Amino acid sequence: MNVGVISLGCAKNQVDTQTMLGYLKSAGYTFTGEPENADILIVNTCGFITPAKEESIDAIFEMAQYKETGRCRLLVVTGCLSERYRGELISEMPEVDIFLGVREYEKLPKLIAEKLDLPCSPVITPERLLVTPPYRAYLRIGDGCNNRCAYCAIPLIRGNLISTPIEQLVDEAKALAGMGVTELSVIAQDTSGYGKDLYGEPRLIPLLKELDRIDGLKWIRLLYTYPDTVTPELLDTLAQGQKLVPYLDMPLQHCNDDLLKRMHRRGSKAHIMRVLDHIRKHYPDFTLRTTMMVGFPGETDAQFEELMQFLRDYPFDRVGAFAFSPEEGTAAETMPDQISDGVKEARLSALMEQQQTISKERNEHWIGRELTMLIEETGMDGTYGRTIREAPDADGQVCVAPDYRHEPGQYINVRLTGADPYDMIGECL
Repeated sequence: MNVGVISLGCAKNQVDTQTMLGYLKSAGYTFTGEPENADILIVNTCGFITPAKEESIDAIFEMAQYKETGRCRLLVVTGCLSERYRGELISEMPEVDIFLGVREYEKLPKLIAEKLDLPCSPVITPERLLVTPPYRAYLRIGDGCNNRCAYCAIPLIRGNLISTPIEQLVDEAKALAGMGVTELSVIAQDTSGYGKDLYGEPRLIPLLKELDRIDGLKWIRLLYTYPDTVTPELLDTLAQGQKLVPYLDMPLQHCNDDLLKRMHRRGSKAHIMRVLDHIRKHYPDFTLRTTMMVGFPGETDAQFEELMQFLRDYPFDRVGAFAFSPEEGTAAETMPDQISDGVKEARLSALMEQQQTISKERNEHWIGRELTMLIEETGMDGTYGRTIREAPDADGQVCVAPDYRHEPGQYINVRLTGADPYDMIGECL
């Protein structure tokens, strides 16, 4: 039977999708990218913020239509939205045959077999079935989160931090390298807090050093670090590794101390500045990425301007930003001094307009430099790829003249010759 899958949300959800597909493949199912040809359709949902929930609901209803117009016999909904609102969804979406939350994917082959009256093989623990290009993959080192940020629903959905033991992660990374993966992105809700639950203290650095020794890997990138556990030792580890790339993703949300406390964020503006000063002094070639939130309840004009000035004083190469959304069940949902949608959108627009200028200036510093590029696509209009400065699925790309000598997944040397706020132009060497 053919299975079609829609995977929504973040990279961590993508890993869940790959795990689920591994279980289904081991049970004998085949896969199709065309929903009209699928006997079983699965929507792996996101439930983080309102736009993501709306996208998930739209996808569910879109896939439900194939029960009338296509071959679909079974519609399955999994993931964060299903975990969080399963009771409501069951009553409101009779089109859906199976609802599963997170960490239940091993049940899926048995449930499908029962619904369709099919034989079911014993469940085994399979390899992930990669849906990313075969040369890159995400390594999720933990699930859940011990932080209790006032705006975030992740702990309500996925619970407390559950770290995967170092030995198991090393084995998984070796298996991925054996499958042809050369670029590994290390992810979790809070990567720099990795290991607190297992070892009593963060153990990210020992893990990274073990991963750095794995044959076959070329780039190892660290994402989603929490500021108060980013230390000079962690930065030194990233800078000195053979395969670890000098790229720091450190979501800050804001820089004002009063707002950080109101958000229930640990750490302070002074600590953030110390981290960035250390990078500026010792590792000026680090690529810096962050995420900022505007319009959190109580944010004043002065606090927003403080954030804007901070980004001018401490420029980041990449900034993702979003307007605060009051999520059901979070502490911030009922906080006083909610900001109007108009003000939030105006602040978001102003921040991103400023950041475009900053990002372009940061990119222009690299013009004339020679870097290795991982090819991702070649067409008549150019060959596209990424260097160590661009994370997959998040950052821009580099374009060089069409080069049909090489294929996606290969690495070539390029000289950077031009820049815009998001992308770079280069020439093959």
